[in-house]
Amino acid sequence: MEVWLRGDLPGILPLLQPVAHALLQAKEEVTDLMHQFPDELLWESPAGLATPGFHLQHLTGVADRLFTYAKGEALNQEQLQRLASEKEPPFPGCGSRQLVESFNRQVNKCVDTLKTITEDSLTVAREVGRAKLPSTVIGLLVHSAEHTMRHVGQLLVTVRILKSGR
Repeated sequence: MEVWLRGDLPGILPLLQPVAHALLQAKEEVTDLMHQFPDELLWESPAGLATPGFHLQHLTGVADRLFTYAKGEALNQEQLQRLASEKEPPFPGCGSRQLVESFNRQVNKCVDTLKTITEDSLTVAREVGRAKLPSTVIGLLVHSAEHTMRHVGQLLVTVRILKSGR
């Protein structure tokens, strides 16, 4: 049964339940999809598609970045470095298990953060990136959920293509 059909998550505002549900659904789907995925295919790019490794790192990074902006903070140097290197393995020998674990930790951190958000803060203005583009707390949180699910879908297609060629 999908996460959103399992009921409300304790401690999270009703308006933010869909965000938490989507992030937790992504966590489950990514974990299942990448179970026993061959590490030698992690950085393969079939038909010019983004690699599974990129998607896994981007999923982790974008959630971290959007939640940072939602808190009203700018990205730190480490976050900027990770953003710049999402298309490359983070360290020699890093496999899908490590990347999935990193994503799962980030989702857990995001869900914990959702528990701290108050209803009166949802429409507070926030700035995004160096250009300081306008958004709101709820805008950033909803975008984190939809962007995450978009990349989960792309990861699913890429993984299936790579597995079909074996």
